[in-house]
Amino acid sequence: MPPPPEPRRPYKRPAISDQQRRRELALQAQSARRADAQARARALASSLLTTQTPPAEPDAHRHEEEDEHEEEKEHTVADVATAASKLRGSDARRWFARQIMLPEWMVDAPPHLASDWHVFARPSGKRCLVVSSNGITISRVRNGSILHRFPSALPNGSKRDISGPASSYSILDCIFHEADQTYYIIDMICWRGYSLYDCTAEFRFFWVNSKLMETSAGDPPSTYHRYRFSAVPIYECTLEGLQAAYAGSTPYVKDGLLFYNKHAHYQAGITPLTLAWKDETCSQYVIDTDSKGEIPNEQHLVLELQEDGKLVTSDDPPVVFGSLDNEFIQKSNLRAGNLLRFAVRDESVKLVDGKMQIGELQFVGKPNRARAFADSHSKALFQYAARHVPLRINDLVASIQSNNMELESTDVEMQD
Repeated sequence: MPPPPEPRRPYKRPAISDQQRRRELALQAQSARRADAQARARALASSLLTTQTPPAEPDAHRHEEEDEHEEEKEHTVADVATAASKLRGSDARRWFARQIMLPEWMVDAPPHLASDWHVFARPSGKRCLVVSSNGITISRVRNGSILHRFPSALPNGSKRDISGPASSYSILDCIFHEADQTYYIIDMICWRGYSLYDCTAEFRFFWVNSKLMETSAGDPPSTYHRYRFSAVPIYECTLEGLQAAYAGSTPYVKDGLLFYNKHAHYQAGITPLTLAWKDETCSQYVIDTDSKGEIPNEQHLVLELQEDGKLVTSDDPPVVFGSLDNEFIQKSNLRAGNLLRFAVRDESVKLVDGKMQIGELQFVGKPNRARAFADSHSKALFQYAARHVPLRINDLVASIQSNNMELESTDVEMQD
């Protein structure tokens, strides 16, 4: 009797980027990183509470870009807060953007989605950091400007609820959902003065749910609690968890899915250990629209102009996608730090070693003034893929099924 045929492995979309390699490097880097998480949390809380205008003193800017592999110099909380308060313009946006852990866009499905990742539906709204301390709660959006200043039921978040030392501040990573006036907590950076920077995502998510229940922050608004706080439903990225996040009902409008590596620490800035993904089913906007709200025939890309004329992404370090000559810069009255919108023809795009290369950029104009940041490389690549070879929900399912088969095969070998 011939042996039974081996089960067919689910089809997996070929990788088009180097995202997996960078994920592995990011995990190695965080385990080797030497950092005073408590001092970082105090500095962030102080600057977010006291900064009247968003953070450009050259010294402060250099501090942000010091080599992480070298031992950083000690900076007091006052040093960081004072430097942050002096920052302006693009330096301010860059500083505050680096305080939030920002996802890369998922262009390839990670190989161990089921075992190593969490998933949840991202609420539509404004991403912000919320700090409660000394009887007041302040939320700031990514460019550093204040969204709300209000009393809350968070620890030390209102004059009615001041307990413990003044250092007992809390910092939450939230999305403010306008429709129901609710702050949806997607991560926790600090709770009652205890820093969670160097805790895994799995631990942080556990704390979000358990610590929120210790307060009345989830109650309806009242005199001393102007906005409600709510934790988003977070799932293991199994087939059941992915389906729940993707198609399950939520009290908020969805804007795609967010994936968090279970072992990831809270790393300020863009990281491949958190990933954003969307399609037409779970988001109203998949392909970027132009200033009129329409999808342009060609892909549009927002880049930042540097002093040397180079056009770069918001990554750290930035990816260079092109340049402008001095004559055009002067004629168009442009200056370093400006965000500029460009059209990209399909025939000018090449994928080389997982990187997107653009042969020609067509200047369109300046984006909306509310826009604070250039696109990231992964977003540019996601937008390109969405127009040509999109990563679909079936590809994510296939990745999970493949992971399950590998685990089952390992179990059989161990039993033999």
